Amino acid sequence: MKRRQLFQHSIGTGLALGTAGLAGLVPSRAADARGERKFTIDLNPGSIGVKADPRALLDLAAAHGFESVAPNAGFFASLDTGGRKEFAAALKAKGLAWGSAGMPVDFRKDEETFRAGMKELPAHAAALREAGASRMNTWLKPFHETLTYRENFRQHVDRLGEVTKVLADHDVRFGLEYVGTKTLWTSTRYSFIHTMAEAKELIAEIDQPTLGFVLDSWHWFTAGETADDILTLSNADVVACDLNDAPAGIPVEEQLDNQRELPAATGVIDVASFLQALVKIGYDGPVRAEPFNKPLNQLENEPAAEATANAIRKAIAAAGV
Repeated sequence: MKRRQLFQHSIGTGLALGTAGLAGLVPSRAADARGERKFTIDLNPGSIGVKADPRALLDLAAAHGFESVAPNAGFFASLDTGGRKEFAAALKAKGLAWGSAGMPVDFRKDEETFRAGMKELPAHAAALREAGASRMNTWLKPFHETLTYRENFRQHVDRLGEVTKVLADHDVRFGLEYVGTKTLWTSTRYSFIHTMAEAKELIAEIDQPTLGFVLDSWHWFTAGETADDILTLSNADVVACDLNDAPAGIPVEEQLDNQRELPAATGVIDVASFLQALVKIGYDGPVRAEPFNKPLNQLENEPAAEATANAIRKAIAAAGV
C-alpha cells in the first residue's frame, strides 16, 4: 500500500512563572530515567528565549540535563567539513544527540522568494547531514489572505514536495506542523489546514516517505484531538514534537497562539496522554518546549534552560513514561 493510501486509510479510522515561581516545575532528576520512552528531552533555544552561540548551547544543554539540541543548519553551512565533524564529535562527547532544525526556505510568500530559498537549501541540507543531523521541520500557516483552500493546497503540494525531495537527497527527514489555534485559522477569509486529518491529506498528496509530522500538544489540544489520533501514526510518521500547556480559565476556542505555558504548568492540556501515545508508537525524536511565554523569555539563559528542562521532566513524570 502506497504512503498516500496508508494516510487516506488512517484518516478514515480515525508558564506559570509569575507569582507561582518555579517551585512546581522542579522535580528530582532521578525522575529523568528513560523508562519506556525513546524520545529525547530537547533544547530548542529560540523557542524559550535562549540566545547562545552553537558551542555554548552544547554546554548549556549538558548542564541542565537535556538529551538533544536543535541543530542550526545555517551555522553548519558556514563551517568546512572538518568543522562540522569536530562539532558533531563535541556533541557526542557531551552525551547529546541532534534534534530537528528549522527549515530555512520561505515557501509562504511569492515565487521569487521561494526560489531564492530553494537555491540555498541543498547546501544547508548537506551541511546538516555532514554534522550528523537528519531532521528538519516547518509549520503550516492555517489561513491565506487571497488563496482559496484548494489553491493554497496545490501550492503547498508543489513547493513542499520540492523541499522534501531536496532534503531526501541528503537523507534528511522533513516534518510539517499543523496549527490548530481557532483564533488564527478564522482570522481571514480563507482558512487552511489546522487539524491532523487535513495535514494527513497534504502529506498523502505529496507522497514521499521522508515527509511526516511535527506534533505539538498545543495544536493537538486546540484542534480537539485525542491520544487515539496520535495512535493512527507510527514513529516513521513523526519527525519532531513540541510540548506545551495552555493558560487556565480560557475556552479552547479563545486561546491565543502566542500566549502559552511550559509543559505541565497548568494542567489544561493533557500532556500525559500526549506523551503516553508517543511512547506507544515508539517515537524516538526530540520533544521540546515552545511556550511563547513572556516571563520565560525574560529570564537569563541558565534559568530559562533549567525551567524548561524541569517542566518537560515534570510532564514525563506525570505520564509515567
